[in-house]
Amino acid sequence: MTYSLLFIIAAYLLGSLSSAIITCKLLGLPDPRGAGSGNPGTTNVLRIGGKKAAVITLVGDFLKGFVPVVIALHFSTHSITIVAVMIAALAGHLWPIFFRFQGGKGVATAAGALFGLAWPIGLSAVLTWLLIAISTRLSSLAALTTAIAMPFVTYWWLSDSVYTGGVAVIATLVILRHRSNIKNLIAGTESRIGRSKPSTNPSENN
Repeated sequence: MTYSLLFIIAAYLLGSLSSAIITCKLLGLPDPRGAGSGNPGTTNVLRIGGKKAAVITLVGDFLKGFVPVVIALHFSTHSITIVAVMIAALAGHLWPIFFRFQGGKGVATAAGALFGLAWPIGLSAVLTWLLIAISTRLSSLAALTTAIAMPFVTYWWLSDSVYTGGVAVIATLVILRHRSNIKNLIAGTESRIGRSKPSTNPSENN
């Protein structure tokens, strides 16, 4: 029980290390919370600092979800602990204690957690996101579609109600974090991938 609690706390603290804010600071870029869309995520970093900064941010966010889940799986056989670690890592990204609880949208961190749980599930998430993103150029729509699909994919691969329920919680958090994007999608005002003009819309993805 003690080890399980330590894994969960460590996952949250690791998730709280905002890759976007740290990357921008190290590269001498503006704080993403006060520039572009105001969202500390990959999409906004791409707009602020370009591809290099965005890739670093994406990898960092992915690893925050992947590493704690892999470690927890190595040391624990309890599915409830694994699920709690996954959710804690995402919660850290969404509400980072080190950065005034101002986090991103959680897409990359959630993908990392899914890869850590089972690579076919993680790969399914990435492929689903790419399919929708490439066909529509709407990053948020790709994230929402992926979130909705992942609980079903998880049950298909693992046939485990605990893991499926955990992924459903993660999917719900990601969807709730995209509330403003949903409104923009309905209104037809959502920004598309590749748009060169910096956005002032606080609903950017990730």
